[in-house]
Amino acid sequence: MTSTETDGERGVFTQGSTIRHVLVMSATGAVGLVAIFFVDLANLFYISLLGQQELAAAVGYASTVIFFSVTANVGFTIAATAVTARAYGSRDTSAAHKNAAGSLVFTVILNIVLAAIFYPFLGPMLDLLGATGQTRAIALGFMQIVVPSIPLLGLGMCTSGLLRAKGDARRAMYVTLSSGLASAVIDPILIFGLDLGVTGAALSVVIVRFIFVAVGFHGVWVVHSMLEWPDRHWLKRLARPFLGIGVPAVATAIANPVGNAYVTSVIAQFGDDAVAGWAIVGRVIPLAFAAVFSLSGSVGPILSQNYGSGLFERVNTTLRDSLVFCVSYVLVMWALLALVKNVIIIVFGATGAAAELIDFFCLIVAGSFVFTGALFVANAAFNNLGYPMLSTLFNWGRATLGTIPFVYFGIAYGPKGVLAGWGLGAIVFGAAAVVVCFQVLRRLPERAAREGIFAAEMPAVPTAQSPFSSGRAAGVVLGTGHVQKRPPDTR
Repeated sequence: MTSTETDGERGVFTQGSTIRHVLVMSATGAVGLVAIFFVDLANLFYISLLGQQELAAAVGYASTVIFFSVTANVGFTIAATAVTARAYGSRDTSAAHKNAAGSLVFTVILNIVLAAIFYPFLGPMLDLLGATGQTRAIALGFMQIVVPSIPLLGLGMCTSGLLRAKGDARRAMYVTLSSGLASAVIDPILIFGLDLGVTGAALSVVIVRFIFVAVGFHGVWVVHSMLEWPDRHWLKRLARPFLGIGVPAVATAIANPVGNAYVTSVIAQFGDDAVAGWAIVGRVIPLAFAAVFSLSGSVGPILSQNYGSGLFERVNTTLRDSLVFCVSYVLVMWALLALVKNVIIIVFGATGAAAELIDFFCLIVAGSFVFTGALFVANAAFNNLGYPMLSTLFNWGRATLGTIPFVYFGIAYGPKGVLAGWGLGAIVFGAAAVVVCFQVLRRLPERAAREGIFAAEMPAVPTAQSPFSSGRAAGVVLGTGHVQKRPPDTR
């Protein structure tokens, strides 16, 4: 295929209601996230039914460590989606299929390395988090079973991203939903039916990940036939854009579990009850605020399309609509959590400090997710409008300066004080990120002009086929905002 551009339809997100695009993209993204985190929640729920608080605490410690692998794979999935979607946008199906297969190769290699690094240091990591005695031993056994399956997690997440790159959002959702449904069935069988306890919970995670991959490959390979094996030269060429997008995305995503790990280590000072309460809160959060967590990835394509088409006012409108949606959603969910807090406590059998921590989160700290969501929206703008380092800066700022000092001063007030400090840090950095984001938007036309993208009320000429670029800048890369020439033919 040559590097000449082809005329095509306008990008979906460059027309129609921006708030509708935000709502639809956030809703579908939220369903996928809920399914992924439901696996952990189901594990914790069934373990809590065994009636031993140290078991729930052990799973909480283990999940904190394992969450690092999830966030790393978020970055790899973003890269896989970007390189594949760009090739589809330029109507180079062969390149798209090679990029899809190459992305899976890179994902497997990177996850094998990640698992190999994690495994010998599982004990020290648990020590760092403050796990001791029987709780530490249980958590270590759980992780020794689950960590080797990290490459399966990466493959499943990657196939879901590739289906979104293809445009099959429904089937991408099925990939993630399969893991949640399988966990709901397999967990009780292994934990209670075979009386395997925590070991059964760990084995369930591994089995569910195999199912996750199988469903993903059915969509990618059987349904869409979108895998074409790349040669060594293609893989070498693909490595640069894949890592160029994936590494910054991983660096940004990994900040959140770093901050959460610190909070876990501090709460551990108050005993297993407090850790169990924090673990339950940590499972409720992604379910309750899935739409907020999905904002960064959901808003990104909308911003990128309109930016590439020079529709800067729609970029501004999308940001405003995203923030309005975020505030409205969090306020509704905050009220709902306040109403059902006692139900959550009863369902998980929480008592003492665990119950108090859940109650405090639902009544007070949940409201801070207005600002957490604002940070995610700002990150989407930074990543897709050419300022990725700002996203990394604010996420790491939130995980360090926005967590450590606030939590440190909260220690004097017990576990509730720690949780309050964690929430206050989100308010500070979320507000700051939004302020900087709108300053970036004011300079957007000048930056775009330097990249060959010029303001337009509506495209007056046919746009390029890529849903992330215009006819004037058909090389815009998803997630970077940088204009690049298409690579020469590699065949």
